[in-house]
Amino acid sequence: MSAAPEGGTSVTHASPPAGGAPAARPPRIVSGRVLRSPRGHLSLRVQGRTMAVTTILLALLLTVMTISLTTGDFELSVGDVVKALLGTGDGASDFIVNTLRMPRLLTALCVGAALAVSGAILQSLTANPLGSPDIIGFTNGSATGALVVIVTLHGSMTEIAIGALIGGLGTAAVMYLLLLGSGMQGFRLVVIGIGVSSLLLALNSYLITRASWQEALEAQAWLIGSLGNRGWEHATAVGLAVVVLLPLALLFARRLSMVEMGDDTATALGVNVGASRTALLVISVALAAFATAVTGPIWFVALAAPQLARKLTRSSGPALVPSAAMGAVLLTASDLAMQRIFSPALLPVGTATGTIGGLYLIWLLVTESRKSRA
Repeated sequence: MSAAPEGGTSVTHASPPAGGAPAARPPRIVSGRVLRSPRGHLSLRVQGRTMAVTTILLALLLTVMTISLTTGDFELSVGDVVKALLGTGDGASDFIVNTLRMPRLLTALCVGAALAVSGAILQSLTANPLGSPDIIGFTNGSATGALVVIVTLHGSMTEIAIGALIGGLGTAAVMYLLLLGSGMQGFRLVVIGIGVSSLLLALNSYLITRASWQEALEAQAWLIGSLGNRGWEHATAVGLAVVVLLPLALLFARRLSMVEMGDDTATALGVNVGASRTALLVISVALAAFATAVTGPIWFVALAAPQLARKLTRSSGPALVPSAAMGAVLLTASDLAMQRIFSPALLPVGTATGTIGGLYLIWLLVTESRKSRA
């Protein structure tokens, strides 16, 4: 890959992949301005369109957050919200903002970003738009681990998060063994993932039947995916996961872009493909697991947010930052819509994302089928 001069353009050519490796993407033109440190040890390619889209998404997110904090059964002004956040508001405003609305909002923001980045990594690794944690079973595996803790161990939020992480990583290990020798790619990955996901759904149903009546109701409500009654312990748990894992994902973003070009090309550019795939897979599963542990399975976000971000930015790489912003906007906006449109009924956000996600998945399958016949 030729280096681009500052402010210039370079063309990247993808060599054919080795047998069993994911199919390389077609040659692409990579443009943008390259920012370098004084001694040239660090460099960053900045694309104007990507920056513009990310800025717009962040502005939308700020708008949704403002509406979420100021509207509802008890309306507040922006000034009231600011005073409550600074600790100078009255008792009612402080309770509404800091106890009811802000934890739920931050949880939605972090979960949306975590799921979107998880999906972006998997779709990039598999070179398949269906390579999403909720399609290929990682989300259901995390749900299984969390349900074991909820139903049998009656664990705390921390123990549920650990159980979800173990369940997600265990599912990833099973998928790796089933795909051993064939590579994480294409139709085979999707079919095996759907099969594993179905088995995990059956296991989840079995766990619910073994629970008491009250535990079964709580577990079933959790499996729908909801942001209701989420407090600071939930926001803190997923927030810490995002703070730790998102920078790691960004650190591996350059390697991820090279792996997209095929194993031979990535290896020629000095990338340890096996180690990079493993690290990225662990990061992706961990992000999905912590998000699932906090809210239950939330569908559609991990599948659609990365693809929408790529289409808007026209990015040649995984576009992790725009994907994170898109995921946060989608989930916070969906939760706001469910709260305001269906009030006073408290419908879980998983109902909205699942409905939209099903329609989106049908459209995606039809589109991919037409492409394969072309």
